[in-house]
Amino acid sequence: MIAILGAGSLGRLWAATLPAGQVAFVPRPGQAPEPARYRFQPLVGESFSVTVPWLQRGQSPELLLVTTKAGDTLEALKAALPSIASSTPIVLFQNGLGSQQQVAATWPQRPVLAASTTEGANRPEQGLTVHAGCGATWVGALNPTGQPLVNRVAQQLAESRLEVHPEQDILGRLWQKLVINAGINAFTAVLDCPNGEILERPFYQRWITPLCREISHLLAAVGQPEHTPEALRESIEAVARRTATNTSSMRADVLAGRPKEIDFINGYLARLGQLHGIATPVNQMLTERVQQLN
Repeated sequence: MIAILGAGSLGRLWAATLPAGQVAFVPRPGQAPEPARYRFQPLVGESFSVTVPWLQRGQSPELLLVTTKAGDTLEALKAALPSIASSTPIVLFQNGLGSQQQVAATWPQRPVLAASTTEGANRPEQGLTVHAGCGATWVGALNPTGQPLVNRVAQQLAESRLEVHPEQDILGRLWQKLVINAGINAFTAVLDCPNGEILERPFYQRWITPLCREISHLLAAVGQPEHTPEALRESIEAVARRTATNTSSMRADVLAGRPKEIDFINGYLARLGQLHGIATPVNQMLTERVQQLN
């Protein structure tokens, strides 16, 4: 059985696509014991009903997927892990960076892996989860204990029929996604617009080049492949055009009044700048602007 901690859009996507009867959600403190029931709209075909039970005391999952918000991850795992075997691989699906390192440092003896995914899912209405965009998922180890399990975990996730790949350099993958999120998500939240519309807005046009300059310096400082600010901007804008009508997860969180993950995206970059003595005023400004929303 595969257990999923986090019954939001991404958790429900995996629960609906993995083989029926082999998935359970991990209950959070105070959650009702009734099974989670919702309709799932795949990319192709008719919607169908999904019923996912809650993991029962004494059940031992083979794999734990963690699809909580980045800021909730550490506390959610502290509550869940005492009842889960120490040999069970943990796969972290969080946006940004920072929360993954916290988990790996807190449980160094457990096999901890991370996933970077471009699959899109949302919940446009109560009781409905939509597979909104076809992508791919890469899985890799964050600590030595997880390294021997990468291929096995990738094979288990591939039973969903989603595209899944083992990744030896998962930190590099996470950085690639962080760069894109840092250049799109905060702008869509501040400007309250879909991804593609930011490209024409004066606020974006004013700040995107200095933002990319900051990120370029940070990549060099942490040993990631170096990219010029121009190349970073080109990559960000290619994704913004390709997903032009999409609402970013950060804008969706603002609109729904949910906690925002800015501290693990631009906020993470601002803290990294302080650590390495690199000025990051644009990342700090974007972090503060998003924190002030709602």
